[in-house]
Order: sequence, then C-alpha cells, then structure tokens
Amino acid sequence: MDTTKQETSSLELPEVVSEENNTFESGGKGFTKQEVVAEIKRQLVLAGPLVCVSFFTYFLLVISLAFVGHLGELPLAGASIATAFTSMVGVTLLKGIGSALETFCGQSYGAKQYHMLGIHLQRGMVVLLLSCIPISIILANAARILKLCRQDPQISEEAGLYTRFLIPGIVGVALQECHVRFLQTQKQVVPMMISSGSTTLLHVLVCWMLVRKFGLGLKGAALANSISNWINALLLIAYGWLSPSCKETRAKFSREALHGIPRFLKLAIPSAVMLGMELWSFAIITLLSGLLPNPKFESSVFSISYNMFTLAYSIPLGLSGAISTRVSNELGAGRPQAALLAVRVVVSLVIIEGIIMATALISGRNFWPRLYSKEKKVVEHVGKMLFLLAIAHFMDGIQSVLSGTCRGCGWQKIGAFANLGAYYLIGIPSAVVLGFVFHIGGKGLWIGIMIALFAQATLLAVVTLCTDWDKQARKAKERIQDTMIQKDSNASA
Repeated sequence: MDTTKQETSSLELPEVVSEENNTFESGGKGFTKQEVVAEIKRQLVLAGPLVCVSFFTYFLLVISLAFVGHLGELPLAGASIATAFTSMVGVTLLKGIGSALETFCGQSYGAKQYHMLGIHLQRGMVVLLLSCIPISIILANAARILKLCRQDPQISEEAGLYTRFLIPGIVGVALQECHVRFLQTQKQVVPMMISSGSTTLLHVLVCWMLVRKFGLGLKGAALANSISNWINALLLIAYGWLSPSCKETRAKFSREALHGIPRFLKLAIPSAVMLGMELWSFAIITLLSGLLPNPKFESSVFSISYNMFTLAYSIPLGLSGAISTRVSNELGAGRPQAALLAVRVVVSLVIIEGIIMATALISGRNFWPRLYSKEKKVVEHVGKMLFLLAIAHFMDGIQSVLSGTCRGCGWQKIGAFANLGAYYLIGIPSAVVLGFVFHIGGKGLWIGIMIALFAQATLLAVVTLCTDWDKQARKAKERIQDTMIQKDSNASA
C-alpha cells in the first residue's frame, strides 16, 4: 500500500482548533487586515469562475428563448411556462439533491479524506439518476398538469410540447450537477468555466441548426437545450476521469457507494426541499402571472422580468458556491474561526455587489428590456418593474450567500424550514393578496417575492449570528468519521 492511500484511509482527522491556539480570534482583537485580504482573494478566485458558470448556464436558456421569441408571442409564452415548470419539478430537485455533495465532498476534502470524494460522487449519481425516472414521467404530462392548474389551454399545449423535448436532457443535468459539486469542492472551478463556456458557444450553433436550418421551431429550441446539457456533462466527466488534478479524489466504481445511500438522503432530501421551497415559489409566481387578466401579456412581462432577475442573480450565486466551498473545507479541516471569517467576508462582498447591481438595473431601465422585446408596451412595463427587481436582487444576494453557508455547514433542515416560512407562509400569500385582491397585477407578485426574500434573509441571518462555530467543526469531524467507519465496516463484511 502506498503512502497516499495510507494517509487517506486513516480515521485520524484534524482536531478542532482550540480557541487559545486559533490564529483567527472570534472576539477581542478580531481578524487582522492581512487575514481579511487573504480571505477576499480566496473567495474571488473561487467566485469569479463560478459567476461565469452561472452566466453561461443562464445564457443557455436565454439563447433558446431568443430563438423562440422570433416565432411569436404564443411560443414564447409557452416556452417560458415550460421552462418554469421543468425547473419546478425537475431541475430544482436534481440541483437540491446534488447540493448535498457540497457538504459531504467539501468537508471530506477539508479533512484530506480525498478518496471519499469519488465515493460520494458515485453515491450522488445513483440517487440522482434514479430520481430522473419519476421526474421524466411528470414532465411528459406537463400539458395536462398545466391545464389542471387553470393555465391558458393554448399556452399549456405549447409548453407541453416544449417540455417533452427537454426530457432527454434530464439525465445530462443529473450527471452535470454531481460533477459540478465534485469539482467545486476541490476548487477546480476554472475547468467548470471552460466547459460551460464551450457548451454555451456550441449551443448557439445547435439552436440555429435545429430551429432555423432544420425548421424544428419550438421543438428544436428545447432539443438544443437537451443536447447542450449532455455536452456539458460529458466534458465534466471527461475532466474528472482524465485530469491529474483529480487523481487522488476520483474512485473506481464500487458497491461501497450503495451502502451509504440512507446517510446521503438524510442531507439530500432536506437539500432538495431547501432549494425547492425557494425556486418552486418563483415558478408558482410565474404560473400565477398566467392567471392575471391578459395572460399572454402578463406572462411575457413576468418572464422577461424573471429572466433579468435570474441573470443578475448569477453573481450572488457564484459567491454562494464560493462560501459553501470555503465553509465546508474549513470546518472539515477543523478551522472554525476561518469559516467564520469567510462568512463575514462574503456578506460584505455581496452587499457591495447588491448596491452596484441595483444601481445598474435602475439606471438602465429604458435599455435592458429592449434586449428581450421590441413591443413598446412590454418594454415600458418591464422598465417600471426594474425598481422592484433592484430591491429584490439586493435581498436575494444576502439570502444566497447565507444559504451557501447552510450547505457548507450541513444545515439543510434549518434552511428548509426557513424557506418554508419565508415563501409559503409569508411571500406567496402576500403576492396573491396584492396581485389579485388589490389588483396590483404583476407588480403585486414581485412585491410578494420581495417580502419573501426579506423574511428568508432575516431568518438565515439570525441562525448564522447564533452559530457556535467550534461546535460546527466538531459536527463536521463526526460526520466524516461516521462515513469512514461505515466504509471500514463494509470492507470488513
């Protein structure tokens, strides 16, 4: 047995740094300027490529919708509803389940238990691939479900057609989500950026060929999404298997991945619920926009507003991934105060970003909507919405990095309850009352979203402020030891 394997098979993990010996102090003198600057650099190095990944992933949908938009208002409304529906019942669940790997892989990597990352990856792939079966069945019946939700019949048929051609890409999404977490927690973010960037460039060509050259129209745009999801997934898989950077973390396929599934699900299910509670609420609000008077107009306006909101969210999403990696790595390594410093730094960064982005949205309110539509009425209406979007983005950034902290610590259950209260007990009811009872329309729906984001950010901030970081480091150590003990018991059996 070589020395590397001897090191990684050991159950001896880094001890939690005591308060007396910790270089980073939680009180009194606090953190030094050098420590803060070093942490800022670490997070920007991680967040920069992750922001690019978020942009590229978003542009896949934008490119498809741009091609569909030239087909008419009805196809655009149908594709927009289909995208929201697919996100609600498919992509969101896969992303949520996959985010459990941020805790398992991140903390194992921090503890230098490198070989366990490959086992966690395989375990995640098994769970996500099995999840694709019921998801595909639901997506195949999208038109019928949308009609039962009292959506416009014409829009529902268009959405159902679009959704059916998204189904082949669901397995690609599952594989992609697992490998994104596998690489992200190792700080291998530049290859992820290159992969997603290459996929996006190819997506333009694929969309043009299927929609224009072969005349597949709406079906071609959806099929192009499926093809691009598979391209990105295969590129990530190839890097994980062939790159020397992943030599210590990849693992041959093993039955060991099947033995820890119950433990994986204990985090994966709350992870899915946590993310689902948030993204499902946006999908529900999108569906509610279709129930407003003049549904085609309202759906188009809300779709454009939501797409702009999603694009702006790419930056906080990158910071969220960075803080998840930093917190999980530091807790796994037994450095609780370094994790605390990372959280303080990322909150400061996202506040600065929120102010800058809000200013850009408001100052460009007469320009940004024209990138999506040439209809004067739609452009004017979206321009007015941007004041609300700017405030919502600021609050969304704060909750995003705090949610990343939750994933890094393994607080998915707490996050799920926080999101349940913020969105379903406060946000959505407020949106319904403002939009339909007080007849404020689409603006009322966005105000409801803002209320939910404020409540979510507040709840997660309270949890973070009350955290005992030394205790979190001990929990991370126990989680890693439990995994290793399970591995050894399976090997003995």
